[in-house]
Amino acid sequence: MKASLRLNILTLVFAAGILPAECQTSRMAAKTDSLFAEWNKPGMPGAAVGVVHAGKLIYAKGFGEADLETGAKIGPETIFHVASVSKQFTAYAIVLLAEQGKLSLDDDIRKYIPEVPDFGKTITIRHLLNHTSGLRDQWNLLAMAGWQLDDVITKQHVMNLVTRQKELNFEPGSAYAYCNTGYTLLAEAASRVTGQPFAYWMERNVFKPLGMKNTQFFDNQEGIVKGRAYSFHRTPGTIGPTMFSKSILSYGNVGATSLFTTVNDLALWIDNFRNPQIGTATIMKQMLERGRLTKGDTLTYAFGLVHGKHKGLAYYGHDGADAGFRSSLIYFPKEDYGFIVLSNQAEFNPPKKNLEMADLYLSSFMKEGKPAAVSPKPAPSGAYAFDSTLFRAYAGSYALDEAPGFVLKFWRDGNNYYTQATGQPSAAIFPSSDSTFFLKVVEASVVFHRAKDGKVNRITLQQNGNHPGTRVNGQEPVATDLVPFVGQYYSPELETIYTIAQKGNELKIRHIHHGEADLKIVGKDKLNAPWWFVQNIEVVRNPSGAVTGIKVSNGRVVNLWFKKLPDDFAADGK
Repeated sequence: MKASLRLNILTLVFAAGILPAECQTSRMAAKTDSLFAEWNKPGMPGAAVGVVHAGKLIYAKGFGEADLETGAKIGPETIFHVASVSKQFTAYAIVLLAEQGKLSLDDDIRKYIPEVPDFGKTITIRHLLNHTSGLRDQWNLLAMAGWQLDDVITKQHVMNLVTRQKELNFEPGSAYAYCNTGYTLLAEAASRVTGQPFAYWMERNVFKPLGMKNTQFFDNQEGIVKGRAYSFHRTPGTIGPTMFSKSILSYGNVGATSLFTTVNDLALWIDNFRNPQIGTATIMKQMLERGRLTKGDTLTYAFGLVHGKHKGLAYYGHDGADAGFRSSLIYFPKEDYGFIVLSNQAEFNPPKKNLEMADLYLSSFMKEGKPAAVSPKPAPSGAYAFDSTLFRAYAGSYALDEAPGFVLKFWRDGNNYYTQATGQPSAAIFPSSDSTFFLKVVEASVVFHRAKDGKVNRITLQQNGNHPGTRVNGQEPVATDLVPFVGQYYSPELETIYTIAQKGNELKIRHIHHGEADLKIVGKDKLNAPWWFVQNIEVVRNPSGAVTGIKVSNGRVVNLWFKKLPDDFAADGK
């Protein structure tokens, strides 16, 4: 009798102990569900979501449809193209091969791929991993050459452009510029070292050993993948059944992108972060080594992984975006939590959703707000008493001196202030003094420099060092003769022609595939175009003043040379 009573008491105690945890888990799942509720309906693309703790997938769910044509639902097992989240896998392969002695991170990439041009400066594998190679980005080059990014783009197409390059954006190691080309070359180097196609080698040496059964590098754009999601974007100006349109993706290249995977498999990958099962125990230490510039600045970018902080907590991970696919994977090592969001809608913001989930699951670890101590130096809290009238002189666009194609735009909307960098989404900025604003989404700030005459034409971007910039619009119109600019301009590297034409008092830029756009004169022999792949144009003249060509820049290509062709170049019969 006593034994039976004791057993009942223990059972009750045990039950009382687990019930709150179960309720807590249920409440947390419901809160997580609510973050994605608007996508949990028919006819909507959506997302697969996962939360990993202590190596276990503690939350996994799908919202919306993987294919709007068939109505197939998204689940944790749905296969997504994860775009640049792929880079950490390519980097892992390189580190594995280095550990095996098959290559060195400080080897010249031309040792393995001699077709890469000799620029007179050594580009190492480490440079490629850290985005400090100075190579021009493959997507920007392809677009400049007339390609649409929904065209079929294979590794050979990329290599054809790489081998024709004549210049770098900057000296290797001297600066950071995100470069997909580098990761395409890393995958190719791995393939040549192993003597196997990169996708095959990864399947045998990484994915299969980790149990990632639904993960592959997709290197055949005609391949069939059962259970995959397709990508979509909102159709401008429509509602109802035609609210979304297809976002076509036909990539046949790997390394920088094209990993196909699932939430379930990525949970295994996050577990490998905390306890590497392939390679030595020090492999993640190497993966997380931050890049360093020759002048000593340390980068937030490591080996296919980016270091970040959220509300005082350190994490690392990577985001991705191709066509209508959007993805984000982050891991908080101290708290041992990982968050995954894979979406098939272009307007979705997985990085934001990942941090919202972090707010739910990591709230007990996050720093509580404390009153700012009285100090003559304002704390970067966004609460600085800024005189909004000062911002009138700051608003506008500024190009970085070291990368003229990288432009930062600043504007005010109501009581809020925003910036947007070339090829990136807009972000809020917050004043910490009368001349300095900081960002919360990344560790960066901007200082506006006011001249003696009161005008603001210079800034300094403070992110992994100081990067000065110059205003590129909002200046007084430059009176100039338009006729010398008119003509056809040919790039030997891209084998493509752009035409600059005059219409009345305006200049136009034309391309056979991209159509026509307005050109603005923003300074002496400096033009600006609205295309993301053609932005800043510097006109080049010979000693007599005649225009001989142009140098074209965008965010990831700097000073690509176009030679001005003779006026009768395309004359009939000649």
